Amino acid sequence: MKRALSIAVVGLLGTAMVFANGSKESSSAQGGDGLEKNLVLYSSMTENDLDNLIRLFNEKYPGVEVEVVNGSGGELTARITAEKDNPQGDVMWGALGNSDGDTHSAVFEHYLSPYEEEVMPDYRSNNGFYNFDHLSTTVFCVNTELEKQLGLDIKGYADLLDPKLKGRIVLSDPNSSSAAWNNLQNMMAVFGNDSPEVWNYIEKLMRNGLVISTSSSVCFKAVQSGEYVVGLTYEDGASTLLKSGATNIRMVYPAEGASANAFGCAVIQGAKHPKAARAMVDFLMSADGQSALGSALGTLRFTNSKAKYASPYLPASDTIKWVTRDVKWLTANKKALLAKWNDLVTKVHK
Repeated sequence: MKRALSIAVVGLLGTAMVFANGSKESSSAQGGDGLEKNLVLYSSMTENDLDNLIRLFNEKYPGVEVEVVNGSGGELTARITAEKDNPQGDVMWGALGNSDGDTHSAVFEHYLSPYEEEVMPDYRSNNGFYNFDHLSTTVFCVNTELEKQLGLDIKGYADLLDPKLKGRIVLSDPNSSSAAWNNLQNMMAVFGNDSPEVWNYIEKLMRNGLVISTSSSVCFKAVQSGEYVVGLTYEDGASTLLKSGATNIRMVYPAEGASANAFGCAVIQGAKHPKAARAMVDFLMSADGQSALGSALGTLRFTNSKAKYASPYLPASDTIKWVTRDVKWLTANKKALLAKWNDLVTKVHK
């Protein structure tokens, strides 16, 4: 029987985690399926994603009770690093992108699922321990009511420089948010890696009052609520609002080009429930798992070439103008690019 889903905001101080039953310890006893009875999942994914994953996973493994700690990618990887001598989590899903390289090699087990060869070639693991199950495409989440009031028709990056949008565009912090780093990578792909053009554009965007949030979900939730007109975000977040019935937002794929990061899951090194953790990774990477989750969600694009599902809330791939990222270059230059970003933030706001 599955425990109640526990969504907790992760802090970087204090690594003890309170489970749904109030205990700070979990049993490593095994169930009838040979897996441990407990699994602690760290995840940056939406509540809708998590609800469906746990439901489907428990259909296959009813003896595993899944606990969730939900936070941004930066928060979660920092927590995992802080807990490395006494891991409190077993597996992480989401925010582990193919531009991370070997950054987190020491805190994740070098385990790949047996379905790796079924993954589309462009999205196979590039470090030997990230299992890339889904894609995160950059989009603008636009509040259509506010857009109409302002007399705008937002189609791409150029439109975000309109003075009418001053202070009404939000992006999360790329230093801690994988969603924001995803968007920064797309700008590099569109305007040129580390080019004068890309930094000139980013500075203009900042000077148009770009709001930098500590939360990636603000970039779609606060757009729907009317706090902002545009959020630079990702498909899954914005399309989940559409699935929930939102009628005042739309997703815009930048006219200049959109691209996607592959994101995935990994077993935490020293996990207290390693068999259950590997079973979760295998489920997420299998064609059956991705087909079931893709059909249930309709808000994610998956990577297993044998997966079959429909995505009623996402446009067909051939309707989007795609640009190609140089993932290897972005991986090698991530620290330098973030340092430039931070310098520019200081320059604009001093």
